[in-house]
Amino acid sequence: MRTHLIWAPLAVLAAPPYLYAQQVDSRSPDAMIKRTIDDVMAAIRSDPQARVGDPDRIAKIVEQKFLPYTDFRRTTQLAVGSAWNQASSAQQQALFEQFQNLLVRTYALQLTQIREQDTQFKFPPMPALRANATDAVVKSVVVSDGDTLNIDYRVNKTGSGWKIYDINMMGAWMIAVYRQQFAQQIAKGGVDGLIAFLKAHNAPD
Repeated sequence: MRTHLIWAPLAVLAAPPYLYAQQVDSRSPDAMIKRTIDDVMAAIRSDPQARVGDPDRIAKIVEQKFLPYTDFRRTTQLAVGSAWNQASSAQQQALFEQFQNLLVRTYALQLTQIREQDTQFKFPPMPALRANATDAVVKSVVVSDGDTLNIDYRVNKTGSGWKIYDINMMGAWMIAVYRQQFAQQIAKGGVDGLIAFLKAHNAPD
């Protein structure tokens, strides 16, 4: 029996880590988030399979349209915590690949719930950033069928622009949630135990 992942649904499918070309993006963090979400939703709504809720097709769109604007390696490092520095480079890469796969599928499955044509994404005005700011939070509100869902994105400034590395959905920042679960797995089986845990959740049912 698999141990529950709180933030992530268990029904995820395996896929190789997505590779993409890094491009310099000079947009502000809120402009980057808004355009990225607009592009993702437009792609979902224009794709027949994604439009009816095919999770595999939506995951592919997330890989193509969302993943280039993330820094999930940083996400992995923060979620793994101090054990990251004790892991070998091969273990770090395995953790990153497995966790990124899980995050893509998790986000895609969330999007299957808010893909309707009348769904609106609203972005409250963002406070002005300091000139040397390297970290920011972009808030968004999803409105669908009269219900609202707050989704916040934490971003950091990299050499190629602002990148998403944490998401607050349903009132929980994913790094904080996964850090607790990962610590339990590391305590039981070390880094290799955590890798095995992630692989088990990414394996086809």
